[in-house]
Amino acid sequence: MNKIFLIFGGLLLSTILTYGQANISPAKAQSKPIVISGGTIHIGNGQVINNGYIAFDKGKITAIGTGAAPANAGADVIDATGKQIYPGFICPVTTLGLIEIEEGARGTVDDEETGELNPDARSIVAFNTDSKVIPTVRSNGILMAQPTPTGGIIAGQSSVVMLDAWNWEDAAYKMDMAIHMTWPVARANGRRRAPTPGVPQESPAERAQKAIDAIINLFTQAKAYAEIAKPAVTNIRFEAMKGLFNGSKKLFVNAEGAKEIVQAVDFAKKFGIQEVIVGGNESYLVTEVLKENNVPVILRETQRLPDKDEDDVYLPYKLPKMLQDAGVVYGLTGIGFWRQRNLPFEAGEAVGYGLTKEQAISMITLNNAKILGIDKTVGTLEAGKDATLFISKGDALDMISIDVQTAFIQGRNINLDNLHKQLYRKFADKYGVKANL
Repeated sequence: MNKIFLIFGGLLLSTILTYGQANISPAKAQSKPIVISGGTIHIGNGQVINNGYIAFDKGKITAIGTGAAPANAGADVIDATGKQIYPGFICPVTTLGLIEIEEGARGTVDDEETGELNPDARSIVAFNTDSKVIPTVRSNGILMAQPTPTGGIIAGQSSVVMLDAWNWEDAAYKMDMAIHMTWPVARANGRRRAPTPGVPQESPAERAQKAIDAIINLFTQAKAYAEIAKPAVTNIRFEAMKGLFNGSKKLFVNAEGAKEIVQAVDFAKKFGIQEVIVGGNESYLVTEVLKENNVPVILRETQRLPDKDEDDVYLPYKLPKMLQDAGVVYGLTGIGFWRQRNLPFEAGEAVGYGLTKEQAISMITLNNAKILGIDKTVGTLEAGKDATLFISKGDALDMISIDVQTAFIQGRNINLDNLHKQLYRKFADKYGVKANL
């Protein structure tokens, strides 16, 4: 009965989503110069400009400074007095655009391939620009993301996308820039089964080592293949992995424990691969290893309990500050897809536990951009970079005061409407409530 209910509920929700948001279309290219003046500009690198201006044209920032903006004939002028201006927030390692409905609608879930070793799987071709979740996420200032495959030991490749586009080709910002792997952990999986007579039983440690051996074998073969100028036979998996060995791709490794993090770092060092640790719950225990090997960490949400009962209950809140003090490059993501709309509030949580507000902003702008290799064009508000930014009436790291009123992706003024706002207006009208959305 529960399964039938889930299926019916999924179909009903799919129908609602299909007919909702019909008026939300991708924005057109910037057609004339725009100047935003009078606001407080958070550059993204720790600097703040009070009563500043920012000008952009053809999708690029042309000027930024304090006081009155220089004359720009024919420009649209936006008065941001009393408001806050931020670089677009960037969400790495997410299933946003790959999942629409988690339960009861398998046709809307496309984040995982069958099998354990899938370096050739490409998440970008599954990215759904028509997802009804995306507008709710960008309404909180999240304008770029890294839709990431899941499952298996090697899940596949990810790309960086802009969250306003007609299709995945339009959305693509940096194609196939990373391969994602989960480092094996020596722990029991699920319920213990009775041993089969005559069949040797693997311990968790043996099972983990077997998986590590398979990884090493795969990468050894892939590296040898990459050194061949013209292979006689094309191997699709190894072709996908070539970028790891020439530096054009990074290896994102899911690893939480200190032991697994160190193992993953040693592995990447052995093969000369640029690596990023994802999760890193115990990264604070191995900061010297991370810093020495120049390995950044993408932390998962701060608003959670620690993994171990003996840990400081506030450890997830404190972790960004601990990495900051240790000199480790760190970024932040959330869990899943729709919860990514809470990304700025997850960053704001760390402000109460040691980070400055500007460091928290950098964590989800410049730091994430550096880790993704796109910091030359986004992540901070500087002349020559993309005009990907937004204006909030209040503090964007505070869920009470945030009010994103205008947002631009490469200078395009995007539509900030979403299904939630439409439903609010619909029923506000029915019951005579004044809608402010």
